Amino acid sequence: MGERLHITGLGYLNRIREVKPKKGDSFLACDIAALNGPSDDVSYVRFDARVSGSEAQHLVRRCIQAVDAEKKVMIGFRLGDLWTDTFTYSKGKRAGEQGVSLKARLLFVSWIKVDGKLVYKAEPKPTETDERNPEDSLASDVPAVQQGPAPASSEHVTETADGDAADVPAWAVAESF
Repeated sequence: MGERLHITGLGYLNRIREVKPKKGDSFLACDIAALNGPSDDVSYVRFDARVSGSEAQHLVRRCIQAVDAEKKVMIGFRLGDLWTDTFTYSKGKRAGEQGVSLKARLLFVSWIKVDGKLVYKAEPKPTETDERNPEDSLASDVPAVQQGPAPASSEHVTETADGDAADVPAWAVAESF
């Protein structure tokens, strides 16, 4: 099997739902309004994504409450298996017209922000050099700590490899945002 096309980007998470087809097992799906173009003239490309893999499913499920509350949930993502599906608009000014939907599988979520606040960041994957000498590469893998207010009592503080305190929000320890 050759290389597969993957789409990596960032976008807003919408319409998280459980899909129950007439045939086959139910699955988790969501829409992603992916940002496209320069930051001063952004447009959006909408993907209707089937959430694949237990980790991506777990993360997307944790976003349901925030999306339902109409918070801005932005994710870093990797999509695969892109395909198109045609449909007919049933309402609105385009009723009766043909439309095209971009479909894909959501394979990986690299980070999640809710209303601009980072609430999840994926752990960096170990590389061969990390496995050979983990002590040397550990400090370089730790992201720079953002300056901000001291964590509230409901948040946990851990120490990074270089001795700086890093905020770990309570949701990272608990199961919900």
